[in-house]
Amino acid sequence: MIRASLSPFQFILILFLFFVSTTVYAAQPATAVGGLLDLRAEHFESSVELNGQWKFYWNKLLSPKAAANSDNPELVDFPFLWHGNFLNGEELPSFGYATYTLTILLPESSPPLSLGIPDMYSAYRLYLNNQVVAENGKVGTSKEDFIPYWQTHTVNIPENVDTIHLTLQIANFEHSKAGISNDIVIGKADSMALRTFQFAAIDLLLTGCLLMSGLYFLGLFIMGNRDKAILMFALYSIVFSYRIIGVGDYTLHSVLPGISWYITIRLEYMSLFAGIGIFALYTNYLYPEASSHRLPRIVYTLCFLFAFASLTLPPYYFTQLINPFLLLMAFCLIYVPYIYTRAYLKKLPGSVYALMSAIAVLIVFGISLLYYWGIAPKLQLLNFLSYVAFFFLQSLVLSHRVSFQLKKARLEAEQGLISKTEFLSTMSHEIRTPLNSVIGMSHLLLKNNPRKDQIEHLDVMLFSANNLLSIVNDILDYSKIEAGKVSFEQIEMNAAAIVRNIVTSLQASAQDKGIELTLHSDPNLPYKLIGDPTRLSQVITNLVHNAIKFTEVGKVQVSLYIVEENENSVTLKFQVKDSGIGISKEKHKLIFERFTQADSSTSRGFGGTGLGLAITKKILELQNSTLELVSEEGKGSEFYFTQTFGKSTLKETELKKGFLPEESYKPLNGINILLVEDNKMNVLVAQSFLQRWGATIDVAVNGLEALHKLNKEKHHLILMDLHMPIMDGYEATIRLRQQGVHIPIIALTANLPNEIDEKLKEVGINNVVVKPFLPDELYRTILHHVS
Repeated sequence: MIRASLSPFQFILILFLFFVSTTVYAAQPATAVGGLLDLRAEHFESSVELNGQWKFYWNKLLSPKAAANSDNPELVDFPFLWHGNFLNGEELPSFGYATYTLTILLPESSPPLSLGIPDMYSAYRLYLNNQVVAENGKVGTSKEDFIPYWQTHTVNIPENVDTIHLTLQIANFEHSKAGISNDIVIGKADSMALRTFQFAAIDLLLTGCLLMSGLYFLGLFIMGNRDKAILMFALYSIVFSYRIIGVGDYTLHSVLPGISWYITIRLEYMSLFAGIGIFALYTNYLYPEASSHRLPRIVYTLCFLFAFASLTLPPYYFTQLINPFLLLMAFCLIYVPYIYTRAYLKKLPGSVYALMSAIAVLIVFGISLLYYWGIAPKLQLLNFLSYVAFFFLQSLVLSHRVSFQLKKARLEAEQGLISKTEFLSTMSHEIRTPLNSVIGMSHLLLKNNPRKDQIEHLDVMLFSANNLLSIVNDILDYSKIEAGKVSFEQIEMNAAAIVRNIVTSLQASAQDKGIELTLHSDPNLPYKLIGDPTRLSQVITNLVHNAIKFTEVGKVQVSLYIVEENENSVTLKFQVKDSGIGISKEKHKLIFERFTQADSSTSRGFGGTGLGLAITKKILELQNSTLELVSEEGKGSEFYFTQTFGKSTLKETELKKGFLPEESYKPLNGINILLVEDNKMNVLVAQSFLQRWGATIDVAVNGLEALHKLNKEKHHLILMDLHMPIMDGYEATIRLRQQGVHIPIIALTANLPNEIDEKLKEVGINNVVVKPFLPDELYRTILHHVS
């Protein structure tokens, strides 16, 4: 047994031969002979083309009667374009006029019939049994009395007629083609009407789809995505939408009867020429990595030259450009799939959809070319489906491209956010380190009985340093809120004491401005609450500080009330009211935006970053609370919010036993501390405070030195800077814990705790004090671990 395998070429050849054989040997439709078409045996199950030999009269516009009495007509194969053809040995020109006639014999009884009449070059009049039944433009014997127009028609044939005489007059004095190139068909009236309706519906639907798609992508480009590929696809969709409605069945001419032929013929050719040029540009912008820059440039340059010619030259000339343009189009049909294939091999975004769309576009242009050359019928449904597939797949390409760009932008934004956070963290560390020395030395000098004038200078210096620290904290806080890295503690706190301490600490600022700062606290609030004292203090401080800053005359009143209380929780209302400059209603929302104040002059007059209220608002929102504002310009402002806290089981009186001893008692007497710090000024500040409290200090300038200097028997505590040369605090702590050192280690760092909490726990650090530290804070932390 011998097996033979077919190559792809042999398989295609067999299919082609099968198609040809079935076409040749299929039952052939009736054709006209000698100007007579016999359809008496036809059942009209499908439409019949009125092809064959028609009588032809050159340079004669004959009426039906005159044509019937005319002798010696020429016989031509219909449909017949007379330009370029020969008649009696002479080549016929494009400009002229002629008459075609045909007699059709119909069955004695037949269903209602209609004629489907295509457009012709470039005006016609059709008589059916001596009656004018269809007309496009105006036929004439000269250019002056001739008007071109294109539109398809459907003409009903009178019932009970068994013979019809068709007389067709055609004239042309504008186009490079002349005569008729498409078939006139006859068929059942209902089928013909349905066919006309379907074709018009398909044209309108596809035009609407392309136009809306083009406008959508144009809007996408205009509104921010400046991708030239998107712009080119939008323009291509808009330009090519005219090809659907303004060409073929000329549905646009039926919608807008009487539209100028001179405008539509230019639009028809220009949309073809420019459309291919725009698509070449689109392909080049879509996959520049896969395309040659020279070839697309040549293609779109030629296309735009052709389009320019269609706008400026007379129709006779620019309509002759179609044949050379088809060569250019054939090149594009090869080049575009080639580019998409290269893009697919390079695994570029959306290339698989682009490659699939290339198949659809090959079908679209293949059908168009075969129909133009008269080789195949229009196949409008297949054409429609191919168009839909092509534009749908191209939309997927662009959607994938936009999605890819958005994903890339998101990753870049996330990377930028990480870089920004790292930058701010670094800057925070670098700013806080010298600030630690400034604030620490200021506190030390204030404790050394300075003169009155020195106290004033030190107060100014301390105020400025704290102000700078506040700005740094605000910027870092907002950055972390944006990045979603804010965490909230749930520990015991005394809300009334927090508010009282804030009011007390800001009394000096209020007195300096000559305004009154008062506190009204609900006496029925004896309990410790569960919440985040740091964030509550930050919110209240921001509000009170703002109130003082924007009040020149009058007072600032801080109030704390119980709104609702039950066994496990209490809801408090915090209120800060001032008699300051106030805020106009239209700017109430504006002041909560970052880096924004109600007026540009405000920042100049009162200072500040404009971040305080934005941070306050976001901190409260993250805790399911809302910052409210009641204000009127010139009459002061009232900021308030309500927040629910859980109750603690310990009473305030029970906690008084844990108060810290006074520093003057030298409570750290006998305590040996190893201070690990590379900054000499910070060593001086920390050493000065620790010695005032009675501690004995040993200093190591890096982690490696700390490993050698530590004495387990001698040292009770380690104060560890985290960022040091040779060996940092993290590595030093890891090694100490591995060596079995269990004494407390407190990190001294300019980083914020929530940045490094997890890492501190991992390496075994017990607590953290943030630089620049307040003496009291360091004192409490050390005392807690050595008591």
